[in-house]
Amino acid sequence: MEEAHLLSAADVLRRFSVTAEGGLSLEQVTDARERYGPNELPTEEGKSLWELVVEQFEDLLVRILLLAALVSFVLAWFEEGEETTTAFVEPLVIMLILVANAIVGVWQVGGVRVGWLWGLPSAGGLLTFRSILGYKSFTLKGRPPGAAKGDHLLASIPQERNAESAIEALKEYEPEMGKVIRSDRKGVQRIRARDIVPGDIVEVAVGDKVPADLRLIEIKSTTLRVDQSILTGESVSVTKHTDAIPDPRAVNQDKKNMLFSGTNIASGKALGVAVATGLHTELGKIRSQMAAVEPERTPLQRKLDEFGRQLSHAISVICVAVWVINIGHFADPAHGGSWLRGAVYYFKIAVALAVAAIPEGLPAVITTCLALGTRRMARKNAIVRSLPSVETLGCTSVICSDKTGTLTTNQMSVCRMFVVAEAEAGTCRLHEFTISGTTYTPEGEVRQGEQPVRCGQFDGLVELATICALCNDSALDYNEAKGVYEKVGEATETALTCLVEKMNVFDTDLKGLSRVERAGACNSVIKQLMRKEFTLEFSRDRKSMSVYCTPTRADPKVQGSKMFVKGAPESVIERCSSVRVGSRTTPLSTTSREHILAKIRDWGSGSDTLRCLALATRDTPPRKEDMRLDDCSRFVQYETDLTFVGCVGMLDPPRPEVAACITRCSRAGIRVVMITGDNKGTAVAICHRLGIFGDTEDVLGKAYTGREFDDLSPEQQRQACRTARCFARVEPAHKSRIVENLQSFNEITAMTGDGVNDAPALKKAEIGIAMGSGTAVAKSAAEMVLSDDNFASIVAAVEEGRAIYNNMKQFIRYLISSNVGEVVCIFLTAILGLPEALIPVQLLWVNLVTDGLPATALGFNPPDLDIMEKPPRNPREALISGWLFFRYLAIGVYVGLATVAAATWWFLYDTEGPQVTFYQLRNFLKCSEDNPLFAGIDCEVFESRFPTTMALSVLVTIEMCNALNSVSENQSLLRMPPWLNPWLLGAVVMSMALHFLILLVPPLPLIFQVTPLSGRQWGVVLQMSLPVILLDEALKYLSRNHMDEKRT
Repeated sequence: MEEAHLLSAADVLRRFSVTAEGGLSLEQVTDARERYGPNELPTEEGKSLWELVVEQFEDLLVRILLLAALVSFVLAWFEEGEETTTAFVEPLVIMLILVANAIVGVWQVGGVRVGWLWGLPSAGGLLTFRSILGYKSFTLKGRPPGAAKGDHLLASIPQERNAESAIEALKEYEPEMGKVIRSDRKGVQRIRARDIVPGDIVEVAVGDKVPADLRLIEIKSTTLRVDQSILTGESVSVTKHTDAIPDPRAVNQDKKNMLFSGTNIASGKALGVAVATGLHTELGKIRSQMAAVEPERTPLQRKLDEFGRQLSHAISVICVAVWVINIGHFADPAHGGSWLRGAVYYFKIAVALAVAAIPEGLPAVITTCLALGTRRMARKNAIVRSLPSVETLGCTSVICSDKTGTLTTNQMSVCRMFVVAEAEAGTCRLHEFTISGTTYTPEGEVRQGEQPVRCGQFDGLVELATICALCNDSALDYNEAKGVYEKVGEATETALTCLVEKMNVFDTDLKGLSRVERAGACNSVIKQLMRKEFTLEFSRDRKSMSVYCTPTRADPKVQGSKMFVKGAPESVIERCSSVRVGSRTTPLSTTSREHILAKIRDWGSGSDTLRCLALATRDTPPRKEDMRLDDCSRFVQYETDLTFVGCVGMLDPPRPEVAACITRCSRAGIRVVMITGDNKGTAVAICHRLGIFGDTEDVLGKAYTGREFDDLSPEQQRQACRTARCFARVEPAHKSRIVENLQSFNEITAMTGDGVNDAPALKKAEIGIAMGSGTAVAKSAAEMVLSDDNFASIVAAVEEGRAIYNNMKQFIRYLISSNVGEVVCIFLTAILGLPEALIPVQLLWVNLVTDGLPATALGFNPPDLDIMEKPPRNPREALISGWLFFRYLAIGVYVGLATVAAATWWFLYDTEGPQVTFYQLRNFLKCSEDNPLFAGIDCEVFESRFPTTMALSVLVTIEMCNALNSVSENQSLLRMPPWLNPWLLGAVVMSMALHFLILLVPPLPLIFQVTPLSGRQWGVVLQMSLPVILLDEALKYLSRNHMDEKRT
């Protein structure tokens, strides 16, 4: 029933044919249940285990590897002699890669806990593009014993799908039981909440969770206050009423006669009629919106998908070409004259080529780099739940940020106050003061103009502080665990408590007090002078609240009982007949009244848009015995004939560091858009203070309310999103539309949120950012959680994302050049008819292990100093540009040539080798005892391990030189030497140690078909490897001096 808030309570009851006293009949309940279904959100069904497993093999490169493994396994059965055992190593290693990929992929998607993997979360480092960049989402559950506090992110964490976990988290807001009135039983009865139907009369009281969307029909207490922060994000509980709201376009914040499912009753008791249940509630609509959002691939995922397709096609063409080119050699003597054996032999070479071309280690290195980035972000209070989002942050072009708690401190603070200095002879002069401090820390200066003042010398300030302390149900508390002061109660009243501590009107000695004692020291002094007897609670009609206080002892400063009042200035001042001027009381003239109201209007509508509260007293209240406290309609009578004391102006102050961060975003080409539920005036004022708008900038067409946005046509809304920097009085549905419009311009959007109703927008945005203090639903739907709720942490994460992408390009260049070299090596040996220089198991070792360590260490490269001085990169920008591809190709060709040359050198020139001619080497397959071309040559020499060991050693050594070259993309080694990244030096040493391990430690030489080399042979290896440094330096020189100029 969408229009329930428009109707009177009686009309709503008539719509459902029900009375508040009798409730629904059993027949009506049955009909409603058949029509509307149960009052619960449906459970999200996840994918079956089999579907999850199959998903891991949908990547094209994975399928090529799977085919290579199956072919190698079949061919291994036909091997003879010594190679029978080693032939199974290659398919076994490939299958281990694929099995590890499937296990980790299912674990990541399905949320299966497998234990702690402290360090690198890559399950052994053997992962592929789809599993690494598919569905990584983290839920932090602590850390193992002995782990450092800042290292919690790299714990192996139960991982879950964001969409399903967010939807399941919504069910936490469904209560188990509800209280209803039905005709089958007298009075209120408790039933399961899922059995409530539209039309049921539901009773709620303090502490209850609302079981359905209710239209209030009767409030059974003085006031009814509801915490609906899960839906609106408002931290202050909302006062409800039963009157109709004649506004068909009212947002949820304005529907004060409605209670929403899942919200909590903060105080009071009421009856309501259920107008929506299950998926028809506001909570259910959010669930439907979340389920409808399809997950988008991140820019990196799309680029890697594209890269995988291109690489797959290239592999297929090259493998077929190698096989076809060698058809003429199928019947060579080495194959026993069998055309089939020759075809199988060259098919094995094609398989080796496929293994060489696929960068098996790249996904694991990307994962590790992203995970290391998340670790650095965690130290900056940005907890990343989705690894791909780390890189996506680097191309963020728009940040849509909530105001409260993110751009501001979410700690209401009194920054101005005034008391009356003179109010006689038609004049009115005020004492105005400013107060420093933007948090709940009870420290700050009170200034009049530029001069600090002692508040105790102003009688008006002493009385103002007394009202703030006593007309107050909140307190300050020092959280020793967090080391911060926190509110206990309402934010507005806590601001007044903090003001009293800053004023210290009785000059209380605060030295030597602990922080816990300091939190309420000055308030305690005032409360020792006056005792609060009772409170007249706030009500909507009089817009004020008051307390009745009596002195605790005889004191010339305190004479008799008093009522202290605070509330909306217009309402309180209207009931004031006099004004306090110092210690005197004088009549409140029309001139003084208008002057005071003008000042309050100026504070409320100026650049600060302060929230103002008027403070007053009733010096001679009725006797408390004569006051009827059970009748709240009489409260306004007791709060008359008041004496105006003063006014305080407060605001949720901007975080001190945010303005500088917004300036950094502007320099980095990132547009910051503030989205808030506050009114437009307050929102624009905050934008001016933060630098989102310039001091004198015209905001026409750049700031919209939710209603103004709705009034635009779809195309106008789209254009508004392109230029706007402020949206005020919006609902979460607006957030989703804003994201959609921004995405239509190919903007990469980061969206913040903390409430349940923010979840659809968080899911829809490329980067959903939840607040650490937000709801579990918001956190589950987001890619990143800010533990400190601070905008500065978003900017730090964007900077880290840009640095990670730069480092990623470096190690991709490093790994791909190695793969290009391997392909060139195998292709050359196949085309020239040379013996195999590298075998598949060696290629797997290099791709996964030897190259993997330096590539991972490149993730520690220091960021460029001007990284936040450049605009965001275009998400459509190719992962490998034309010039970069040429560099990969140039280095890769050298790697391939050097590798083949090393193996060939052993055959032709090494004194320990056969020293055959190049012609003999090219025709080695024709070697036989009967062939005069190979007279005196043992044909088994062509199966020696030395040439493959030479080739493998050159490949590994060149890659280590390449790694040292990759500290910077364009800067010379002389300007950015390798020791700027000590992790890289350690990784190079470790990789070389692993290489020597397989050369020297049995049974590894047998498995990898290698053998130890002599010193002379190592000398040749170095001679062939070191020139790659000069080649890369030349390419960097061209890039710096020519390619950058062309791009400019």
